[in-house]
Amino acid sequence: MAEVKIAAESRTEFGKGAARRIRRDSKVPGVLYGHGSDPLHLTLPGHDLLLALRTPNVLISLDIDGKTNELAIPKSVQRDPIKGYLEHVDLLLVKRGEKVTVEIPVHTEGELAPGGYLLEHVLNALPVEAEATHIPGAVTVSIEGLEAGASVLAKDITLPSGVTLAVEEDAVVLQVLAAQAEEAPEGEAAEGDEAAEA
Repeated sequence: MAEVKIAAESRTEFGKGAARRIRRDSKVPGVLYGHGSDPLHLTLPGHDLLLALRTPNVLISLDIDGKTNELAIPKSVQRDPIKGYLEHVDLLLVKRGEKVTVEIPVHTEGELAPGGYLLEHVLNALPVEAEATHIPGAVTVSIEGLEAGASVLAKDITLPSGVTLAVEEDAVVLQVLAAQAEEAPEGEAAEGDEAAEA
């Protein structure tokens, strides 16, 4: 996975007013923590961060105040529920060679067997442990020809070298359901029965 370089500034102002001022300047307040160090409060460029976060578990190389370089992965991202802009980001400090636990997206390929079956994503993302600098972007699972009752377990998914499951092997990731026939709403059948009795 490629590293994304972002220039960050340490910040000393806190609270809602300070956060609003930061966002007004098209920047995002954030916190960098991990490895037992004190949390470091940062201001990050909004556009650069937004582009970086399009990649799940992106590895960010932070240039802090032009003095120190740190590697981090996004741990928590808060967005405005209506406008969608970034409100705050928590970044986890990582070291090269260090293993981290992350969730990676599960993509599917192929078609289910004919018959109107539904595919349920029991886990939208697969928890795995991987080296911080080699986190896979996603895993792809074939659902070709699966029928109702079939399921894909975590242990059935082929992971890249050096990546291990961070969830029970028998955890259901995907399952195929039979499409449900629509039933009449409960009230209608009861009224029809009463009319027949009258």
